[in-house]
Amino acid sequence: MSAPANAWGIDEAAAVLHTDAIVWDQHGCLPLRPDEDSVDQLELYRSAGVDAVSINIGFDVTSPLDTFKVTAAFRRGILARPERFLLASTAADVREAKRSGRLAVTFDLEGTEPLDGELALLSAYHALGVRTVLIAYNQANRAGGGCHDDPEVGLTAFGRELVVEMNRLGILVDATHCSPRTTYDLFELSSQPVVFTHSVAKGVKEHDRNITDDQMRACAATGGVVGVNGVGIFLGENDASTEALVRAVDYAVGVVGPEHVGLGLDYVFDQDELNAYLEEHRDTFPAGGGYGDYFPHRFVSPLQMPELTEALIGLGYDEAALRGILGGNFLRVAEQVWG
Repeated sequence: MSAPANAWGIDEAAAVLHTDAIVWDQHGCLPLRPDEDSVDQLELYRSAGVDAVSINIGFDVTSPLDTFKVTAAFRRGILARPERFLLASTAADVREAKRSGRLAVTFDLEGTEPLDGELALLSAYHALGVRTVLIAYNQANRAGGGCHDDPEVGLTAFGRELVVEMNRLGILVDATHCSPRTTYDLFELSSQPVVFTHSVAKGVKEHDRNITDDQMRACAATGGVVGVNGVGIFLGENDASTEALVRAVDYAVGVVGPEHVGLGLDYVFDQDELNAYLEEHRDTFPAGGGYGDYFPHRFVSPLQMPELTEALIGLGYDEAALRGILGGNFLRVAEQVWG
């Protein structure tokens, strides 16, 4: 990796393990603007010892055209920097990025409205580098229910078609942001592992956006992974400390075991822009969800990942468990789904 082992200020054993392991963050958020130079901000991940990241390219309130523009710009920016980044299509690409000291980048969609109800658009997004798609973002859409809507709204007929097509194409099915009923429909229908890419347990913080122990167990039963979120209001009282992240990871491990836990920090690069957006879109981010109670919102930074490694070693986690949580578990699912 580009960062020297002791650049993080952690103990030697933790630094060596963090450097050697495949470290994977399954969800991050660049500004959703068609600016190819914005990908330079992904250097933050490399400096934190991260080997693979999934970057959001649109969500349910983003038009299909704007989503395609953003995807094209990010893709062009990554391909223009082959010495630092690798646009990954397969799990083998992630391994190659690790071997060559580059950051493997894939794209994800937060919600299926950028498909505009057209199943065929899914293969177009896949061809551009999208490897993860979640069904609905907070509110119900044409495919299924959202976590801030009626909890009993499940997959629609269109949503079921999408899951089958995602399985066929090799796109990871993501239950994050979805209603409870929709998550269980996903677990039942998908022939491939289903994941929560960036979610925290309700046992850590009671919040409509967080998930129950039963949802986590059902996810694990598909062979999936719960990627622990790093947003402060989901971890606690707007608490983005490493200690809060460690607590959430340890809780998830206690429910589903270390082989089904990973990291999806949901780090937002332009946090001023996000806070302004939250103020303007109360339907998508309802006040009852606590979004308006905390400003500015705080986020665990990828730069805290080495501290997480050190802290989990301090809690007695063995090397196999740590390698899985840091990235091996998402790599395993990628090998099965992406090839």
